[in-house]
Amino acid sequence: MLEKSQWIIETTVETFEKDVIQQSMQRPVVVDFWAPWCQPCRQLAPMLEKLAEEANGQFVLVKVNVDESPDISAAFRVQSIPHVVALRNGQLVNQFTGVLPENDLKEWLNQLLPSADAVLIQEGVQLEESDLRGAEAKFREALERNPRADEAKVHLSRVLLNQHRIEDAMALITELETRGFLEPEAERIKSELELRLAASETGGVDAARKAAEADPENLSLKIQLADALAVSNKYEEALQICLSVIEQERTGAGDEAKATMIRIFDMLGNQSELTSIYRRRLSTLLY
Repeated sequence: MLEKSQWIIETTVETFEKDVIQQSMQRPVVVDFWAPWCQPCRQLAPMLEKLAEEANGQFVLVKVNVDESPDISAAFRVQSIPHVVALRNGQLVNQFTGVLPENDLKEWLNQLLPSADAVLIQEGVQLEESDLRGAEAKFREALERNPRADEAKVHLSRVLLNQHRIEDAMALITELETRGFLEPEAERIKSELELRLAASETGGVDAARKAAEADPENLSLKIQLADALAVSNKYEEALQICLSVIEQERTGAGDEAKATMIRIFDMLGNQSELTSIYRRRLSTLLY
């Protein structure tokens, strides 16, 4: 057998959760149930280990000695060995028993591995916090390989938004909308884009506040102030202003204020305490 690499792990009952379940949330995990006395296992193991090293982290090979860890084998209902299972995101996705020829084994493993565009998307996500241009290049390369990679379009629109390239980002969101739906993250990006476009006409929070204070009866100016505040991450004040507008006028300006609130909710997410509080207050006010 080949010398073990970081992509080949021998697990036990105590480490199985970390080695297999948790790790499968990051990349595919292939579990090889074997025993030292099993001759077919000795035929299969070198091939599996060789392919694991060649894959260089595209999947992890985890070996389970059935004599030493019978509880794990029982949990997977292993009847004979070698038995190989594959997991992704904590779920069993494929398995086989016995020894496969190396070409068949490669084909079986290839079904588990991410596509080239999926790898590029993952690399782009990892770059987002430190290198927006580098992340953009990865997402664009993914789309060159697979123009239908909608996930790459969502990520790319976020990167463009974070570079303040509003029109380019909106063009991507508009393209995604032609499908008839948007993913939750795409909805969040769309809401932030719409707020940024609205806020860009206000001249910023200070200018919007001065305009609203100079004409306190002008509800449109209050909404513009709310837009500017939201883009400046002053969400609660923005939501309070929107509620005050709706209290004064249910339709017209009230509809615009409600739309701003919904965009803020999208940006904050359903788990946000502000979203819960002000969604409830909006509902009470309207109904």
